[in-house]
Amino acid sequence: MSSYHPIQHIPTPTTKRMVIVGGGFAGLTLALKMAKKRFQAVLIDRNNYHLFQPLLYQVAMSGLEPSAIAFPLRKVLQNSRIFFRLAELQEIQPQEKRIITDIGALQYDYLVLATGAKTNFFGNEAIARNAMQMKGAPDALFIRNRMLRNFEKSLNKERPEEISAYLNVAIIGGGPTGVELAGAVAEMRKYVLPKDYPELDMRRMKIMLFEASPRLLSGMSEEASATAGKYLHQLGVEVRTGTAVANYDERLLTLANGETIQVKNVIWAAGITSSKIAGLPDSSYGRGNRLLVNPFNEVEGSAGIFAIGDNCLLTEPAFPNGHPQVAQVALQQAALLAGNLIRLEKGLPRKPFRYKDKGSLATVGRHLAVADLPFGKFKGFFAWLLWSVVHLFSIVGVKNKLFVLLDWSWKYVTYDQALRLLIRHKGRV
Repeated sequence: MSSYHPIQHIPTPTTKRMVIVGGGFAGLTLALKMAKKRFQAVLIDRNNYHLFQPLLYQVAMSGLEPSAIAFPLRKVLQNSRIFFRLAELQEIQPQEKRIITDIGALQYDYLVLATGAKTNFFGNEAIARNAMQMKGAPDALFIRNRMLRNFEKSLNKERPEEISAYLNVAIIGGGPTGVELAGAVAEMRKYVLPKDYPELDMRRMKIMLFEASPRLLSGMSEEASATAGKYLHQLGVEVRTGTAVANYDERLLTLANGETIQVKNVIWAAGITSSKIAGLPDSSYGRGNRLLVNPFNEVEGSAGIFAIGDNCLLTEPAFPNGHPQVAQVALQQAALLAGNLIRLEKGLPRKPFRYKDKGSLATVGRHLAVADLPFGKFKGFFAWLLWSVVHLFSIVGVKNKLFVLLDWSWKYVTYDQALRLLIRHKGRV
């Protein structure tokens, strides 16, 4: 290890060392479950906080502050005997059982990759360069700033088509993120923007949702898909399924059929992919650059290296293309891996992973949501209430739960979103 500077202040372990890369749902859950076990656990992440990504769209739409859905990792890990380092993984050296990060190198006995996924632009560089994405807190704040700035700019335009271009919003991707985002924008147009901008005719503002596949919410039932589409139509969202986007140049959105639309606010929510990691062979990767794992979440051909969450691909009869990249899969894989690593140390047989689908939820707006649950399908107020309760109790930290509940309650009573602050770095947005 002499040619690599070691990560400092992590003592030589007296037990085996487990290194976890990624502090999302999967990585943090595993770390906490291993906190008092027979391992030295080291958690590495490029951010110093755990982010509740399902509510990112509410940050982008001025409904929540980032601090309400983010929780400092060091706060979570206090008194846990888990070492945390703010670092980015650069390379794995499987033969030496060593990782290389931007702050140094570290030996491991077990390595768990829970690095999640990033936005997939499917090779379209123009869209990647000009459209907005929403995978992290900085992205959500950028969307909030860009849209608020464009609304302000619309006041300085004379021609109706120019005004509309600055007000229009196009969302690409009809999954849960796209559907929930479209609903949130529509509610802003109905309840908030007319009061903020009385000089403007908000009927000029078009909200468009494009989905390349035949229907919305492809991971949910056809009934949920149809209901979500109906709710969006009620809110005045123009939903166009079976419609792919070809290009965007910050002014014109070009569809695959050649149609062009003037729009300044374009948000890409059409897919995710994982990043390849130096040191692992190409044969370790499957669809979407997800790591191929066996039923015990061990990376194929890499003993002692595991992958859990969005960045792993495990097939089973019910999921021939891999499990959905949702929080429930990550949580269940983390819980099983924690037990399997202990069984491995005790010389006991490991248990294979079998996903227990607890259902899917998606909200469109006030009292408008859909739910596919093992015991039935629901829509409307009950589904909306269920979505709210599940998401509220899934947030890390009592204080964060209270902040979110307070913001939601205020919005429910006043029909207002009180966080429309244009905070930007000079020269940006």
